[in-house]
Amino acid sequence: MSCLQSWPEPIVRVQALSESGIQEIPDRFIKRPADRPCLIETTHVKEANNNIPLIDLKNLKSSKESVRSETMKLIFEACRDWGFFQVVNHGVSHDLMAKTRGVWREFFHLPLEEKQKFANSPITYEGYGSRLGVEKGGKLDWSDYFFLHFLPEPLRDEKKWPYLPISCRKIVAEYGQEVVKLCERILKILSLNLGLDEDYLHHKFGGDSERGACLRANFYPKCPQPDLTLGLSSHSDPGGMTLLLPDIDVAGLQVRRDNNWLTVKPVPNAFIVNIGDQIQVLSNAMYKSVEHRVIVNSAKERVSLAFFFNPGGDKLIKPADELVTEDRPALYFPTTFNKYRALIRTKGPCGKSQIESLKSPR
Repeated sequence: MSCLQSWPEPIVRVQALSESGIQEIPDRFIKRPADRPCLIETTHVKEANNNIPLIDLKNLKSSKESVRSETMKLIFEACRDWGFFQVVNHGVSHDLMAKTRGVWREFFHLPLEEKQKFANSPITYEGYGSRLGVEKGGKLDWSDYFFLHFLPEPLRDEKKWPYLPISCRKIVAEYGQEVVKLCERILKILSLNLGLDEDYLHHKFGGDSERGACLRANFYPKCPQPDLTLGLSSHSDPGGMTLLLPDIDVAGLQVRRDNNWLTVKPVPNAFIVNIGDQIQVLSNAMYKSVEHRVIVNSAKERVSLAFFFNPGGDKLIKPADELVTEDRPALYFPTTFNKYRALIRTKGPCGKSQIESLKSPR
């Protein structure tokens, strides 16, 4: 939680900037040359590994043990080598996915004065926002968002959720319930693949009473100079695991792969799963939390929903004892999730520098 009560500078709504008809973006949004996107992928990335792994969860219910084992292996390899994968046949209604994405698109197209009723502050970030991080003078990303808490129950306040469109609160609540079920299912798979009890990660996250979950609905407006900025700067997710519902019509997520940036091609009705820093720590780096970023588009807007599934803020996170050996000692110092994310809430997205600061000397 930030100690600032308000943002250090007046907030600029990116959608309003975009719709004003500007031809050049303000300097605050222009990234350093080294951080600017390459909108054309390199030949190397095009020719090999041209998308993140795709996992069919239906195969885990196959009557054939070989099919189940192979699917578990594919998930383990995706977590180890990529930190990202897509899942289909995951059990969440495709209609609910479309409705939820649609209701957030409607929200972002409401009049500005309606959205401003939910304007957020850096105290909790809940509500309608346009910047991450409270560093004065910092570079800004080309996006607006709405952030809300879903779990634990004491933090959830549906009165802070949009009441327009009228169906928003009901749809978002139903969506959250279904995605939590999917997150718990994936946590069991990740635990088993580490050779741990299937409820290991569930318990380390704090169980039913302390686990955290929050949603960030992202809106990336059209940008007149997409080669100079980013919708979201390079970072790895600080929490446990993220389930992303992407915009199926407009690609934007890029994942770092072999020192290149790979643009993820969303599969219809799939969720994109990515490992967060807390699971990298708990797995003693057997699973990777990988840098990613978002590019923007000059012709099309984009909406995506990031559902963050996290340990309770006061839970001490450290490598699992069962994964620490003489040959592979603990790679990270213990810390709580609240302490870990405090720096990110100050500086905003900042590559992999945060988790690197936890590394133990060897």
